[in-house]
Amino acid sequence: MKIAQVSPLWESVPPKMYGGTERVVSYITEELVRQGHDVTLFASGDSLTKAKLEAPCNQALRLYTGICSREAPLISMMEQVFSVADQFDVIHSHLDFLAFSLSRRSPVPVVTTLHGRLDLPELAPVFREFSELPLISISNSQRSPLPWCNWLATVYHGLPSDLYSAHPEPGQYLAFLGRIAPEKCPDHAIELAKRVGIPLRIAAKVDQADRAYFERVVEPLLDHPLIEFVGEVTDVQKNDFIGNALAMVCPYDWPEPFGLVLIEALACGTPVLGYRRGSIPEIIEHGVTGLISEDLDEMTKHVEGISLIDRRRCRQVFEERFTVEQMVRNYVQAYQQILSGPQVFPGKRNTIAEGMSAKWL
Repeated sequence: MKIAQVSPLWESVPPKMYGGTERVVSYITEELVRQGHDVTLFASGDSLTKAKLEAPCNQALRLYTGICSREAPLISMMEQVFSVADQFDVIHSHLDFLAFSLSRRSPVPVVTTLHGRLDLPELAPVFREFSELPLISISNSQRSPLPWCNWLATVYHGLPSDLYSAHPEPGQYLAFLGRIAPEKCPDHAIELAKRVGIPLRIAAKVDQADRAYFERVVEPLLDHPLIEFVGEVTDVQKNDFIGNALAMVCPYDWPEPFGLVLIEALACGTPVLGYRRGSIPEIIEHGVTGLISEDLDEMTKHVEGISLIDRRRCRQVFEERFTVEQMVRNYVQAYQQILSGPQVFPGKRNTIAEGMSAKWL
């Protein structure tokens, strides 16, 4: 198949440091190429890929320090993609709803993977307007605010099997990985470490949007002998950072759409301590690959039992459910389903009963 992968421009593909969506786009793209598909990646110019790279800007936008319009390269890229749409069998967008208007008018099928939360009230009118467009969720729980959308499939994220290695022996510290943000509750991870007397290492980025929260809430908590703030880490550094931990702490207090950190932990054989929010109960099996809690008090009680989790089983579950091969197999199946179904004519909408899920299949 001839496939276009359309990535956000916030990070390179793959990201140099933190970046969930662009990292997944990279895994999908490289595995599709490995399988023999003809893939064009639309992404920032500092991306690295074996696919054909089309870049509307020279470098990813997050770390660019010059004065610029962040929206302009994105508009340029969408025009670049859809002006040559008929060169592809399918276009796979990772831009959430931003390309919906052009997708509706595309002469070839467009499928959109949604990577973010969908419970924000302003999203519903947009998705109702474009309710004929086929969507892919990254967890079943992600769909719950918009159950009437045209859900084609749920495809869990996957990682290359050799990206991280299994660490069969538990470490002596707790790990927090990702980004510093109120919904990720790093302050809960810090409080947990203090309550149980186990060191906590925090490897996380601080976006400008979360800088005030970091300085006001988190930074004052770092001055404690049990707490170490590492900053952002690379994939190479992650292997030992995660693998040498007793557990990955994920006290997220929001409807987590997936949580790449969860399967990175499983790939290293490290069990997860998480709250029962969003996708976490779909990804982590309580008592098998981690322990799921309702709140901080319950998580504190669960720490004692985390050493009973079989780390070899954590790695085994990763290999069974969350490899890049499994992820791309599911995406190719979704592409084939779209191509075998009724086509949407450019510039026209499918007629869909209000509140019902449309199906292309």
